[in-house]
Amino acid sequence: MTKTTERHVPVLFQETIDFLRVRPGGTYVDCTLGMAGHSSGIVRLLGPKGHLIGFDRDPEALVLAKAKLDRVCEELGDQAPKITLVGEAFSSIAEHVKPASLDGLMADFGVSSLQFDEAYRGFSFQADGPLDMRMDTRSGQTAAQVVNEGNEGQLANLIYEYGEERRSRRIARAIVRGRPLTTTGELARIVAAAAPAMKQDRIHPATRTFQALRIFVNRELDEIRDLLEAAPRLLKPSGRIAVISFHSLEDRIAKDSLREGAHNNIWEILTKKPVTASEEEMDRNPRSRSAKLRAAERK
Repeated sequence: MTKTTERHVPVLFQETIDFLRVRPGGTYVDCTLGMAGHSSGIVRLLGPKGHLIGFDRDPEALVLAKAKLDRVCEELGDQAPKITLVGEAFSSIAEHVKPASLDGLMADFGVSSLQFDEAYRGFSFQADGPLDMRMDTRSGQTAAQVVNEGNEGQLANLIYEYGEERRSRRIARAIVRGRPLTTTGELARIVAAAAPAMKQDRIHPATRTFQALRIFVNRELDEIRDLLEAAPRLLKPSGRIAVISFHSLEDRIAKDSLREGAHNNIWEILTKKPVTASEEEMDRNPRSRSAKLRAAERK
């Protein structure tokens, strides 16, 4: 079982709670439970008539989140709210939540530190592990299947589109030549050899390729689009949405969706520019360096 550590801290915690304007007795959804960092804060504000609904398609994360929320509810005693946990992708939210029933909805996109920290999940090249990258390990194509079965053109296109990697063709060619690949270490070495870091780079040369594979395997961008499309129907008037992105592809979808909704008189944008972490938070939690928070209120 994964050990929880101080590294599993929520990003932009207070800012998210403030934008959600959590009210006692309200119904709120955390679309990305993870280690229940944001959810724990929401639960403490809801009171006995409140309701938290949490989604996570990662079975291991769901178990750990439940344990944490159970501890919080024990502390709260008869002031604890109702909690409902759903072990599915957040794109299925409309199947579990009634229209116009929510006071607030939040999502912290991307991969949690829980997943990154465990080599056997295959998300990171910091430690060698199986090339998996699935958030839901119960189903779907693994990253190993993608790199070993896709043709050179397909690999180049997905690395370019989802990783914004300019050297995608060179990397795809090297991957095809180096197959079969079974571990994160093997893939990282092949990418680094094919497209070594340049002087101005501050990230490992395999970072963008790993990002691309992770997004592709988990359909992350489609999941975000589905959620943002469903959100206006699920929120009450004056209900609020807060979403945290970690790279430009996620943030662009959130920005464009909320702006279009504002143009169509659906949203009032609360963040004219994305909210970013303070210097203090970035020092305390390096994951927050790339985080961008956007929020809006349902009209």
